[in-house]
Amino acid sequence: MSRVANSPIRLPNGVDVAVETGDTTVVKAKGAKGSLSLGISPEVDVRQEDGVLVFAPRSESRSARALAGTTRSLVNNMVVGVSEGFEKHLRLEGVGYRAQARGRQLNLQLGFSHPVDYELPEGIEVQTASPTEIVVKGIDKQLVGQVSAEIRGFRPPEPYKGKGVRYADERVRRKEGKKK
Repeated sequence: MSRVANSPIRLPNGVDVAVETGDTTVVKAKGAKGSLSLGISPEVDVRQEDGVLVFAPRSESRSARALAGTTRSLVNNMVVGVSEGFEKHLRLEGVGYRAQARGRQLNLQLGFSHPVDYELPEGIEVQTASPTEIVVKGIDKQLVGQVSAEIRGFRPPEPYKGKGVRYADERVRRKEGKKK
């Protein structure tokens, strides 16, 4: 059984967390990069004690214990996001594959007969350091991962030549081609 909920979250300097109780419990985090909020299940108890957030299940049911650990992880991602932010690095492999960021749009040339224009959601920033490198930045870890996966989904790396969009740390297993 996981014990993620047992470890408290220490709040870094410059991060304010407010736990609002009412019909539903909402945790709001505000920091240098922005602010995020998250609705909490009624089965989880969240307390703030001198710069530390403590999570505990309200009952001893299996679902309450699971939700306490999940809630702790989600709130920790919020705290890290508003203080430091998250980023994912993507690489383009292939002849003529390139990317260019233009305002709220990412223009991709991926070997199709047409360019792919991807509209960026709010809260996401994309930088192209070189034509074959993309950096996706934001404060919401889930949104950064989702946008990265959608960009990668336009042309996933194929196993024969390795062409496509891949994460910077991704290893693509290569296959041997046909033999005569």
